[in-house]
Amino acid sequence: MKIAVVGAGAIGGYLGAKLSLAGEQVTVVARNRNLEAISANGLKLILEDGTEQHARDVRAVQVPADAGPQDAVLLAVKAHQVVDLLPAMRGLFGPQTMVVTLINGVPWWYFHKLAGPWEGRVLESVDPGGRIAAQIEPERIIGSVVYPASELVAPGVIKLIEGNRFTLGELDGSRSERIDGLSKAMIAAGFKAPVSKDIRSEIWVKLWGNLSFNPISALTHATLEDICRFAPTRALAAAMMTEAQAVGEALGVEFKVSLDKRIAGAEAVGAHKTSMLQDVEHGRAIELEALVGSVIELGRIVGRPTPTIDAVYAMASLLNRSLAAQQGRLAITSG
Repeated sequence: MKIAVVGAGAIGGYLGAKLSLAGEQVTVVARNRNLEAISANGLKLILEDGTEQHARDVRAVQVPADAGPQDAVLLAVKAHQVVDLLPAMRGLFGPQTMVVTLINGVPWWYFHKLAGPWEGRVLESVDPGGRIAAQIEPERIIGSVVYPASELVAPGVIKLIEGNRFTLGELDGSRSERIDGLSKAMIAAGFKAPVSKDIRSEIWVKLWGNLSFNPISALTHATLEDICRFAPTRALAAAMMTEAQAVGEALGVEFKVSLDKRIAGAEAVGAHKTSMLQDVEHGRAIELEALVGSVIELGRIVGRPTPTIDAVYAMASLLNRSLAAQQGRLAITSG
């Protein structure tokens, strides 16, 4: 299978390395030092036990068209970065090319192929003006939920923290030949890749925690463990999640775990900094719209109030704006 990975960072690099080692024809779209390192040495993966795997046959390009049409494009960038990749990414598309969205939060395609009163509706929070939907046909899309944690420790070098599960799903819930083929390729590479008949409910289970713990951590500089063990912030997260559950259920989402169990799961991760907190500390733009703003917009669509989410969103938005205006970063350091 010809597979292009757009965004060869922590998750994209992990996928690209394992798929290449399993014999798939992998090309990564990268830039700057990452492009140079992968072009020269391929991708190196450091596993949980410290052992290393080296995928030397990975090809790296800067211009997507140089890779040519692919069987599958793994889109492994942050939600707000997708629009900047258009229309260049279309150079990877052939008539049957799949686009697998490995992106946190509510995806731009949420209402595409979703039978009901909002089918085809554009979510302005994640796709203003429908620019992404105009460039990536919904027929190409395979939804996915990313569970592993990994980090890019050096250009072309990925360290796996834990996990190997990537749930896949067709937008209309069907079990297609193409998704079975993709799942088998990922399983052969060492991943768990179950196919879900309801990918949106799967997305919501992860989103449920992300929409609360991420902005709270960005504002407080606390780890998941700290947030869950401090009564006021645990209550704040629970209030946000309760509002979000009402929104999700109004959209037909089934929450298969309880709120308390979801919080307990976050607490069990331990002293982990969320991706949003890491972005604040490194002076990067945060995924606020995909993780929080989109839930507020969905609440407006289905007529469910989200006052607690609104308040946290307002504070996190101002923090994001202030850091961008000052081109700064914010971190708590000892001494």
